[in-house]
Amino acid sequence: MDSRICVLLLAFAAAVASPGEALSGTFPHCDEPVAPLAPPDPTICLSRNEVASPVAATGQALQGLFARTEEHVAAGRFDAASDALACADAIAGAAPAFRYEVVRRFGILEFRRERIPQALRHFHCAAEMAAASGDPVAQARDLKNVGAALRRLGDFQGALQALTTSLTMQRAAGAVSGAVLNNLADVYRDLDEPRPALQYYREALKWYQDNGEKTEAAHVLESMAEASLDAADAAQADAWLQEALATYRAEKNRVYELRVHDGLARAALAQGDLARARHWSASALAIAADGALPLPPALQRQIARTERLSGRPDAAIAQLRSALGSAVDDDPERVPLWEELAAAQTDAGEHAAANDSLRRANGEAREVSRAQHHRQLDWLRIRFETAERDRTIAALESENRARTLQLWGLVVSGLAAILGLWLLFERRRQRHRLEAEARRVRLEEELARYRREADALAEDRNLLKSLLDSRDDAACLLDAEGQILVCNRAACRLIGVDADQLTGQSMTAYLDAGDGAASETVFERMEDSTTQTLELATRDGARVAARITQWPGGGGRLVMELAPRSDVAAAAEVTPLDTGESDGDDMRQAFRVALVDLMLAAIEAWESATASNRIELAEKSRIWRVNIDDGRLRARAMERYLSVAKLPQNPRWRDVLRTAYYVLGQCAGMTAESRARLQGRVDVVLGFTRRDAMV
Repeated sequence: MDSRICVLLLAFAAAVASPGEALSGTFPHCDEPVAPLAPPDPTICLSRNEVASPVAATGQALQGLFARTEEHVAAGRFDAASDALACADAIAGAAPAFRYEVVRRFGILEFRRERIPQALRHFHCAAEMAAASGDPVAQARDLKNVGAALRRLGDFQGALQALTTSLTMQRAAGAVSGAVLNNLADVYRDLDEPRPALQYYREALKWYQDNGEKTEAAHVLESMAEASLDAADAAQADAWLQEALATYRAEKNRVYELRVHDGLARAALAQGDLARARHWSASALAIAADGALPLPPALQRQIARTERLSGRPDAAIAQLRSALGSAVDDDPERVPLWEELAAAQTDAGEHAAANDSLRRANGEAREVSRAQHHRQLDWLRIRFETAERDRTIAALESENRARTLQLWGLVVSGLAAILGLWLLFERRRQRHRLEAEARRVRLEEELARYRREADALAEDRNLLKSLLDSRDDAACLLDAEGQILVCNRAACRLIGVDADQLTGQSMTAYLDAGDGAASETVFERMEDSTTQTLELATRDGARVAARITQWPGGGGRLVMELAPRSDVAAAAEVTPLDTGESDGDDMRQAFRVALVDLMLAAIEAWESATASNRIELAEKSRIWRVNIDDGRLRARAMERYLSVAKLPQNPRWRDVLRTAYYVLGQCAGMTAESRARLQGRVDVVLGFTRRDAMV
């Protein structure tokens, strides 16, 4: 039985427990994500939005993001504003107060983007959240926004109901706002009811004036003037517009001044006063030129209309074409601009062009109507889905109540069985998850330990340099391949190279070309000898005597002591390892066998886990040198550790251990059995190396 059936059974049980209570519906999309995309990382998105507040200071960070959102919206950067709000949503989390503000601001953003159905969804959600938190003032504000969105969708009755409810709640709370009064007036004006529209406009005007909001009061005067112009009362419209203009001039708001000039020119034309219309047109052009402001399309239409009625259709045509060129594609003002252009072209005798302009006007009017229709359909779809959901819930509730007495026992027993099976299943899943997590943690700990132990086999170069610098003679510590691990100051001076340049390089690189090959042969023989002396020449021609000995710590490290040629005897000398019988022969032989077994096991594990060969192991680990013999790659040094008979007398046991640790640390796909077998051989070798005789 899947999870949906479980949900239905739980809903049935709840209905049975309280059969007299109706199921409470919520807006259908309130449980959907607020942001349109996956939530971003809070730290990254705060940095991207240039908000300095830390994520921990939630309120402070949100205020910074809200301020950034308002800046983006004011500049028309809606995608950036959406990104800032998505960041705020990620920071707010499930905190009701913070999430409410994010939802409300998303609605405002969608409203500004002309995505009215999406804005309405957010406004409804915000209203429900405000109601759930017991905040009537916030709920009334959100219902006002709902009304504004419904008005844009053409649902005037729904808008009137939402706004009336908002006003009633505000009056009950003693906090009536001018915005809800102004919105109610706009709805009544759309419903062609001028009397209540003017009544609410006057109330809104008085509220703004009483609260000292002069700019908002001027906006209301503009709306009242438009209503008067629609009612053919141009004289009253002109008086209100003059009052609004005086307010904008006092506040030096040039943008709003330009907007008022549109209404003033329209009022003058309505009264047949062309001289006054030309005055307002010239004044608007002067303000725009002085402030480098764009002319609103509606104002440009009135200017062109004034030119046309003044007998200058060509000037009107030029003005209208400029307006159409600057207006955005979805601007509803484009339709009257095309119609005015057709009228101007007709007056200019361009009848074919006028017909074309009328066709463009009709086409764009259809597009505007189609867009409005699509918005209404989106909202109707949401309402339909809501109604269907409520109908389904009501049907299920009725059916559940009818079958209460018959199915009560069945439901309880079924729920108990399902719960038991679910608990059993979850317990098994939890156990498996814990076992898998424990295995993963153990594997990660083992890999980390292997890498630490591999690193621990490499000497601390700073310590070694300090030890060598304490010596008066020139000395270098090399690995078995002749790579320089560290040189003291005396050796650097003798070779004539800085210490930082020597470290990690091959010693042969600083010798004469002829001596380089000889020194490589000496390094290869050191695995079977204790001391070698030879004469070398540096790159600058200086002759030096070199004495190469095994590092007391073993593991294939070499000490090269250098001296000027005059200080050391000229003859080359090789001292082989003492292979005579001793008490430690059995233990040494066992150690050599264990070392070969470890190398073979490491190669086998590597080849099994990676499906590659030992040459690739040598190349990737950088522990063993790869040579080219007869045109094919070989790791001669590594191959000597694959047989006890070929194993050097002074084996590089540290490099063998490093190889095993490299395989254990890098081959995560090894089987547990293979890993345990290789670790066992590592432990055997470590057991030998911990004895004084082997170290």
